[in-house]
Amino acid sequence: MTDVTVPFRAGHEGYASFRIPAVVATGSGTLLAFCEGRVDSAADHGRIDIVLKRSTDGGRTWGPLQVAADNGANLAGNPAPVVLDTGRILLVHIRAAASATEAAILRGQVGDADGRRVWVQHSDDDGVTWSEPREITRQVKKPGWRWYATTPGHALQLTSGRVLVPANHTLPPTGTDTGAEARYNSGHCLLSDDRGQTWYLGCLDENTDGYVDVNETTAAELPDGRVYLNTRNDSPSPGNRADAWSRDGGKTLVKPFRPQAGLTAPVCEAAVLQLRDPDLLLFSAPADPAARALMTIRASEDGGVTWHPAFTVDGLPAAYSDLVRVDPHTVGLLYETGDFSAYTTITFRRVPVHRLT
Repeated sequence: MTDVTVPFRAGHEGYASFRIPAVVATGSGTLLAFCEGRVDSAADHGRIDIVLKRSTDGGRTWGPLQVAADNGANLAGNPAPVVLDTGRILLVHIRAAASATEAAILRGQVGDADGRRVWVQHSDDDGVTWSEPREITRQVKKPGWRWYATTPGHALQLTSGRVLVPANHTLPPTGTDTGAEARYNSGHCLLSDDRGQTWYLGCLDENTDGYVDVNETTAAELPDGRVYLNTRNDSPSPGNRADAWSRDGGKTLVKPFRPQAGLTAPVCEAAVLQLRDPDLLLFSAPADPAARALMTIRASEDGGVTWHPAFTVDGLPAAYSDLVRVDPHTVGLLYETGDFSAYTTITFRRVPVHRLT
């Protein structure tokens, strides 16, 4: 039995680098592992496709590489897949011009046509084929927002049927220096109440005081119906994580994001996943406080208020990750790792649920 596989390896299959993993399980049990296939380099801009591999045996083997979304010679990235109750798989993602660097976007030097725009595609055959992309930018991105990113990682369909995609954006600086590369990172949610046909903005956290810097965000629906949101925090407040809760399906937050010092991590993306049996909220991220290394799954038995280590993978470099329930006995961890660099592979690891409790 193979518990560790490597679906993506840098420098193979026509791509210089693979980054930004996301993974979901379809209604039939097929695992879909997504990531960005970066054609020419590991940079966050340039020619980037969203690529996909499928596994029909719980992640023990993977099929051939597919391109789920491409933007020609430009960028398609930040895959946020979600499996609906109808069986349809939505793929919400970002498109931008290859030349649109993050620094230029933050300085306001990139026009709307070349900047970060939001699109959605779908698959009705377990991820084998994908629809043409459809743009939803005007529904979910306010004028003036500069940087924009979905998740990274999987999105959610709540028990109410609502689709929720955590996201983040930046605001232009205030005052006279309007061209500055300011990082007023802010968080928001994309919501859809008709299974992805139309979209609108839900909760919004635009804290510009520098104490909590809401960046890449992940979410889970708790057994009591609340939505738990956990974010990368790039500010000097305690720790590098912050969290928040919503009682109305992501429309508003009970309180703005606050530091979550119970999660030791470097500045990095993370993932959360709610298990129903057992009732356990999981969090995956590097656990070294300063370096992207030591991939660890933490667990919470009180809806994200407190956390404890549940499973440490190893001490190697590691960065972005996502979590999926493979079957009643297994959780899957899809994560960036390598012997000397966190960006050598995207690896899939099967973790027995009994090791997490």
